Amino acid sequence: MPPILRVENVAKSFGGVQALRKVSLQLMPNEILGLIGPNGAGKTTFFNTVCGVFRPDEGRVFLEERDVTGWPAHRIARMGIGRTFQIVKPFRNISLERNVLVALGHDRISGWRPSMLGTGLKAHRDEVRRLLRLVGLEEFIDQTPTTLPLGHQKRMEISRALALRPKVLMLDEPFAGLSEEDIVPLAGVIKNLQREGLSILLIEHNIPHVMELCSRLAVLNFGENLCDGPPEIIRRDPRVITAYLGS
Repeated sequence: MPPILRVENVAKSFGGVQALRKVSLQLMPNEILGLIGPNGAGKTTFFNTVCGVFRPDEGRVFLEERDVTGWPAHRIARMGIGRTFQIVKPFRNISLERNVLVALGHDRISGWRPSMLGTGLKAHRDEVRRLLRLVGLEEFIDQTPTTLPLGHQKRMEISRALALRPKVLMLDEPFAGLSEEDIVPLAGVIKNLQREGLSILLIEHNIPHVMELCSRLAVLNFGENLCDGPPEIIRRDPRVITAYLGS
């Protein structure tokens, strides 16, 4: 079975700083793959390069064998890569329902203004409810993000990414800043999305949870591939212990 996402020898520099050095990665269909490594390893730069925020200096990015290298972020999103960011950025003063409608409307409602103002709300309400139900937030549909804890806001942002109908979901530090009480239901949401058939690539520093959640880990260090494999192998790899995990 071919990978759903294939990245080959991607390099990216900012001035004299080499952030990525010929990084390669493959995400298989219906897999949860964790991308780990120390701060400054190039993980978020890798995400941004794959998603079209940055154009790679070298290398290629393929989604379902289609070359999407250098495409703008909005076009890559429409092709099937949804993502979240380290810092949540909801529309703070409108309901969760309308937050999701903004993303839902990218190809089903003409422009963002109808989503924000409520035009066409009734026709798409069932789909919004379904997406919020997937992340366990249907009961909060009429509340604004500012009334909810960070864990709920992160789940809402996942529902917005799901509104794009992605084939690949990329999560940038979904557990950052969360208590154990919030991490457990969010990890459950991610597992359920995999059961729904989604392929998931995530960056995470919470090693116990990422090793439990992911079937495979890829490790970056100083912008380079360090190793790749099942969690039980990665946790014992001397190179990973030295560069990241510690003894």
